[in-house]
Formats: sequence, C-alpha cells, structure tokens
Amino acid sequence: MYEISKSLHILGACLFIGNIIVSAFWKVMADRTGDYAIIRFATRLVNLTDGVFTGLGVALLLGSGHFMATALPGGINQPWIIWSYVVFGISGGLWLLVLVPVQIKQSRLLAASNGRIPAEYSRLARIWSVVGTLATLIPLPAIFWMVAKAV
Repeated sequence: MYEISKSLHILGACLFIGNIIVSAFWKVMADRTGDYAIIRFATRLVNLTDGVFTGLGVALLLGSGHFMATALPGGINQPWIIWSYVVFGISGGLWLLVLVPVQIKQSRLLAASNGRIPAEYSRLARIWSVVGTLATLIPLPAIFWMVAKAV
C-alpha cells in the first residue's frame, strides 16, 4: 500500500506543480497578445484546469502524503514534513485567497466588456503574476525535502 501511496503522491506533485507552472505560462503569454478572444479563452481554461488538475494534485498530495507520513518513524512530527505542510499551506492560501478571486474577477470583467480588455483586467493580471509566482515558488523546496527527508 505504501508504494501505491508513493506513486499517487508523485502523480499529485506532477499535477500540482506542472499545472501551476504551465497555466501561469499559458495565461501570461495569452495576456501578452492583447487579443480579447485569446485572453478570454485562456482565462476560462486556467480556471477550469486549476479546479481539475491543481485540485486533483492537491487532493493526491495531501491524502497520500499524510498516509505515508504516519507510516514513517516519527510520523508527521518530522521537521521536513512540518515545513512541507507550511509551504504547501502558504501556497494554497495564496491560491485560494488571492489567485482564484482574481481569476474569477478577470473572467467576469472580460465577459461584461463587449470584446474589449478593461484596464482593470490588466491591473489584476499584474497582481496575478506576482502572487502566482510566489505561490509557485514557495512550495518548490518541499520537493527537495520529500526526496532528502531533511530540512
């Protein structure tokens, strides 16, 4: 059962990190085109892929990670596990409290703008880029900690 959990955990890490990096790149590149149709399409799909792939990645990471941590000597009280939870929680907090609301607001602005990109969209895109970069970079050390089993 441990090997299955480990496989699911690696899959979850791939989905989580892969989707947030690819979605960010895709959305930034779409925004740079200045083309309303491309930007609206990208914004809608980033919202969808966040829910599907990032959400599934989070579920797999948390479920399998917690299961495996409880099977290790010292359980979830090991510093590398605690710090992994911390960085994962900070990233998730940024995602839930800033990125998702910004994405929803951007989608609504585009839907109501009659084919034009509102100035507010561009302001929100800058916030999304900065906070998204932080939310992507913050959990990356957990990959090392997961492999090295140390902080």
